[in-house]
Amino acid sequence: MTFESEGTVASSHQDEAISVAKRGNLLDIVLASLEDSKSEDTVSIDITGKSAIADHMVVTSGRSHRHVGAIADHLLRDLKDSGHGAARVEGLSACDWVLIDAGDVVIHIFRPEVRGFYNIEKMWSADIPATPRLSG
Repeated sequence: MTFESEGTVASSHQDEAISVAKRGNLLDIVLASLEDSKSEDTVSIDITGKSAIADHMVVTSGRSHRHVGAIADHLLRDLKDSGHGAARVEGLSACDWVLIDAGDVVIHIFRPEVRGFYNIEKMWSADIPATPRLSG
């Protein structure tokens, strides 16, 4: 019985390691999926230290409402198939701007006109000014 329980523990750790390896790097999966979907003007922004919501933000465009929706659907399927579970999604019904929260990576998929209006990559790419220290 001791042998079986040790084998089960070892097997459990091995299965977990295989699962993590299968999932791969979340950002790499997102970028590959967007490329496969022929998204345009994809920008990846490292927001580590700028926000607690995620480590990376990816902004990309689709050519039309239908293309934005197809990019989002393909990305959601790829995330699930790679073991990253179901991501939270907003805006899929209108497909002007779809926001996908995949945990450590937040993805914005825009129609070009909407992306130009909001220009969020400029806002998030700005450097954070040093926090002034109060002396007292």
